[in-house]
Amino acid sequence: MARKPILLSWSGGKDSAWALHLLRDSPEYEVVGLLTTVNQHFGRVAMHGFREELLDLQGEAAGLPLWKVPLPWPCTNEVYEGLMAEVCTRAVAEGLHGIAFGDLFLEDIRAYRVEKMAGTGLEPIFPCWLIPTDELARSMIAAGIRAHLVCVDPRKLERSFAGRVLDEGLLAELPAAVDPCGERGEFHTFVSAGPMFSRSIDVSAGEIVERDNFVYADLLPASNATHS
Repeated sequence: MARKPILLSWSGGKDSAWALHLLRDSPEYEVVGLLTTVNQHFGRVAMHGFREELLDLQGEAAGLPLWKVPLPWPCTNEVYEGLMAEVCTRAVAEGLHGIAFGDLFLEDIRAYRVEKMAGTGLEPIFPCWLIPTDELARSMIAAGIRAHLVCVDPRKLERSFAGRVLDEGLLAELPAAVDPCGERGEFHTFVSAGPMFSRSIDVSAGEIVERDNFVYADLLPASNATHS
């Protein structure tokens, strides 16, 4: 049977990257595009805050088209939901079956997505759901995912973690209250390498800045991607 074509909600971080990795092994689904919200005022991926140019490099490395949703700044929830409804309409018109998300265990987030997709004709899919996050973080590292912490909540994690790469050493240093995958918003990541990419993305560290109560590490794209 033909695999069902779906979009993947793509933050550029490790969880959506791992979702892509799992879905590519799925006999049921085929990811045909990466859906990403972009702050059009700053030219950066919403929430994670990394440069749109790096998002473009991720799309190339994954071999998938990007479905970019430009968000105004500031953006109300009403405007956001209207834009996402337009995406769902387009997806149905193009014959897609559903949208996958990299959510791990937050029931309220999952319930929100299911509610908003009800009646759209699209199936919400959660390939990473309830994988224990300590196990998941170590599986990602062992598989070769290179994830840089690009956004840190300083109320939950020291700002010195911003810009670091997620590895076994970093996991060992996380406070007990911090989820190993940052699922409660403790940190967000940018993936520059992994089994879901045909090549790695060469980045260098830029400024560490504090904005809107978060600490951001600004990754700078190199002129060329390097082969993994």
